[in-house]
Amino acid sequence: MSLIKAANLALRFTLELCALAALGYWGYSVGESPITKVGLAIGAPLLAALVWGTFVAPGAAMRASGALYLAMEFAILWGAAAALYASGRGTLACILAVAILANRILMQIWGQ
Repeated sequence: MSLIKAANLALRFTLELCALAALGYWGYSVGESPITKVGLAIGAPLLAALVWGTFVAPGAAMRASGALYLAMEFAILWGAAAALYASGRGTLACILAVAILANRILMQIWGQ
């Protein structure tokens, strides 16, 4: 069972990286000029990483708890799925959303 729990944590990390990639893809796809494309492609995932690292990550200095933690997690992970959908990648958005939901359920059950 510990191997499955470890795999779930690895999935969580992978989903976090996928969220950053999705936000970068969204930023590039919505930008109108080359400067805004690059700025949004770098800025959106950078902002998400800063929020995640400060408030959501396990070793965060000011880790949020309770509803605030869930709200930030929701905003970043589900926001990334919504960004993929808005970028015209509906199938990838659905796959990401299902993976996020399954991971969150298992994390809740196992107290991770």
